[in-house]
Amino acid sequence: MNKKLATIALAGALSLPAFAAHFITIGTGGVTGTYYPTGGAICRMVNKQKATTGIRCSVESTGGSVYNVNTIASGELDFGISQSDTAYQAYHGEGKFKGRAIKDLRSTIAIYPELLAFVVAKRSGIKTLQDIKGKRINIDVPGSGTRMTTEIVLKAFGIKKSEIGKVDELSSSEGPTMLKDDHIDGYFAVFGHPTANIKDAANSVDIDIIPIQGKPVDELVKKYPYYAKGLISGTFYKGVTHDVPSIGVKAVLCTSSKVSEKVVYTVVKTILDNFEAFKKLHPAYKTITKKSLLDGLSIPQHPGAIKAFKEAG
Repeated sequence: MNKKLATIALAGALSLPAFAAHFITIGTGGVTGTYYPTGGAICRMVNKQKATTGIRCSVESTGGSVYNVNTIASGELDFGISQSDTAYQAYHGEGKFKGRAIKDLRSTIAIYPELLAFVVAKRSGIKTLQDIKGKRINIDVPGSGTRMTTEIVLKAFGIKKSEIGKVDELSSSEGPTMLKDDHIDGYFAVFGHPTANIKDAANSVDIDIIPIQGKPVDELVKKYPYYAKGLISGTFYKGVTHDVPSIGVKAVLCTSSKVSEKVVYTVVKTILDNFEAFKKLHPAYKTITKKSLLDGLSIPQHPGAIKAFKEAG
């Protein structure tokens, strides 16, 4: 049953006008990831207001960013969570979306950062990014998001791959085991934090996470609109005693220009009005601020979201 028929059916059953309830769906990702509980958290907050707004929200487990963007474009989803670089490519018809730009795609909020972590064994002696020279480092598989971001960051800092002592190209999922077995000194990985991957590494060997910051990062954020700066909390991982600045993409709540201003405004206003409660719903939100919700929006923002942010100052 499509949304319009569902609305009419419910209204008929309750003897209310057909506009009494408006159903929206948020596409997320796999149930074990961060996107699914994020969509669920937003829906729960929206549904608490349904008596006054008339908007009812449901969450759907999906294949993630690319699926969500395509399904928003087809009109089957009202909202979907996507990495900011995927949203950028979709809007501009680049990368996986080459030749089929989705110009109706809109951003609402950039929820939390998925930051590049440079995880090292303390025994390696690596203290800064420049200390990578001569070390054994895993940079992830070719074509992965981690690999792309890692190569961009190393180039920005003037570090050549040839200067690394030994380069491994395995998935970041192999990082903890490789570190434990002393096959590498460190590995790069892009995650929403905290993540079981780095927790596993920290439980096996004394680790640190190396700061990625400074002028090169500032310039990257200016050059690539889908990148944003963020902090990996020092409370997330055993042995890491400091907040770690880094760079990464954002998990962005996307929608379509065809979704009404009222609906988008209501969803975004609900999050902003209950922001402190929202932050407590998942550890990945620990370091976000209302201002950071606007960082990394790599495509035009929906007018309904703009209205909600302006009202919130």
